[in-house]
Amino acid sequence: MLTLANLSPKAGSTKQPKRLGRGPGSGHGKTAGRGHKGYKSRSGSGVKPGFEGGQMPLQRRLPKRGFNNVFKKEYALISLEQLDRFEADATVTVDTLIEAGLVKKNSLVKVLANGEITKAIKIKVDKLSKSAQAKIEAAGGTVLTEE
Repeated sequence: MLTLANLSPKAGSTKQPKRLGRGPGSGHGKTAGRGHKGYKSRSGSGVKPGFEGGQMPLQRRLPKRGFNNVFKKEYALISLEQLDRFEADATVTVDTLIEAGLVKKNSLVKVLANGEITKAIKIKVDKLSKSAQAKIEAAGGTVLTEE
C-alpha cells in the first residue's frame, strides 16, 4: 500500500548532481569541466545579468519616464466599517489596529468614511477624512489629536 511514509520518485526520474573537482576518477576532476584557460575558466567569471556582449543593454536603451517622489507617504486605509468591530468606548490606535491584523507594522493609517459606525469609540490615528470624523462624532465617539 502506498503511504506518505514510503513515497519515492519514479525510477530514473532523479539524478545525482555532478560532483565537480573531486579527483581524476570522477571524470570531472582537475579543471572541473571548465576547460583550460580563457575567461570562462576563471573564478568569478560568467556573463552578468543584463549583459549583452557589449551592446547597449535593454534596461539602458529604454526611456525612463515619470517622477518618483522619495518623500511620498503611503497610508494604510481603514474604513469605518472595519472600526465597527471594536467594543464601545474602546480607544483605537495604530497599535490596536496592528494587533487586530488590519494594518501592517510601521504603516501610517488614514480612516475613510466608507460604511457606517454604530459605536462610540475614541480614535487616534495619523489621518482622518472630514466625513469620517463627522460620522465618528455623530455616533458619540471622539477623535484624539496629537499634541
